[in-house]
Amino acid sequence: MTITTPISTPTPSRDIPKLGNLPVISITPFLSKEDSHGRLSTAAKIHAACLEYGFFYLDICSYVDPSEPEELTRLAREFFALPEEQKGQISLKHQDHARGYAKMRENVTNGKADNHEGIDFYRPVENPDKTKPLWGENQWPTIPGFREKYEIWIEKMKNLGMLVMEAMALGLGMSSDEWEDLKGKVDDSFWVMRVIGYPPLPNDYDGFSCGAHKDYGCLTFLYTDPTPGALQVFLQEKGLLVETSDEGPVPEEGVEEGSWINADPVPGCIVCNIGEMWEIWTNGLYKSTLHRVVHRGTNYRLIHSTSVSIPFFFEPNFDALVKPLPAALRIIDGHPECKRKHLTGEKTYEPVVYGEFLMNKVGNNFDTDGGKYN
Repeated sequence: MTITTPISTPTPSRDIPKLGNLPVISITPFLSKEDSHGRLSTAAKIHAACLEYGFFYLDICSYVDPSEPEELTRLAREFFALPEEQKGQISLKHQDHARGYAKMRENVTNGKADNHEGIDFYRPVENPDKTKPLWGENQWPTIPGFREKYEIWIEKMKNLGMLVMEAMALGLGMSSDEWEDLKGKVDDSFWVMRVIGYPPLPNDYDGFSCGAHKDYGCLTFLYTDPTPGALQVFLQEKGLLVETSDEGPVPEEGVEEGSWINADPVPGCIVCNIGEMWEIWTNGLYKSTLHRVVHRGTNYRLIHSTSVSIPFFFEPNFDALVKPLPAALRIIDGHPECKRKHLTGEKTYEPVVYGEFLMNKVGNNFDTDGGKYN
């Protein structure tokens, strides 16, 4: 890769056509080294989506067989249907209060308990010590095939993370050396995977399935069953999208008026969004976007009221130093001063070591009484 200027760098503006949904982008060109034109096109689309939304659908139908995540969903439902006592055998409290099963409403966002249950897995570490936050061992259900099939998914998502990172590097106009440097910060990703069950929200429940939050890592790849109207994304520019739902207060100071839109599942696709590490890498050119889950009713299958989501978080290496990238700074500096404020809000992002950033985010939330926070 020898690109030294960014591919088609649009400035977010009101000239962007109004859309009823997030863009759908195929990863297929990055599965082959031969499709240079397709790679450029995909890189440009991802770049534009990160500038405008921070969210997009990633078409992976040429990368994974649709039956694979469907089987993962089946296995998840089998686990969530177990008696609470049996699920509790792999409870968070048996390890580092990060890895394992979190029962209903044990996870908290914005001070309110979330109406879901889930299992959390992290990248295995050397010399595990369950008395240290994040440094325990993963706990797997004993359901036949569960661990084997989920570990295959983990490897595929790690590889997909590298492909999307390469596409983003191309879209930003990185040189080969710059891409190699960035690749060295994610080639041992401190990944996280969650398997989440969302029952319908009780009518009188003062909270959400998962409250509004931003992801604080790198890339999120979300597979979810075909339940509509659950995942919602907040877009700050009022009137940008046609279809909105449940507009209301956003639990973050300084967020301007905007709209909540549904990011319903698209066959053959996962939902991809960027986290706060990409804000730092681009000095605010890309921004992590608020999102939440509101599962109010039974899903399309009717016999299953619990919706299943499987987010995979592709993160930097634990010891990676994350700081603004020269390619992103070149893009920002290439705009007139009046547009730089629009692009970045004139904020300067300080370098962080990812592992330290992660521990500061979650280090105070591991206690024997539960209360795992987003």
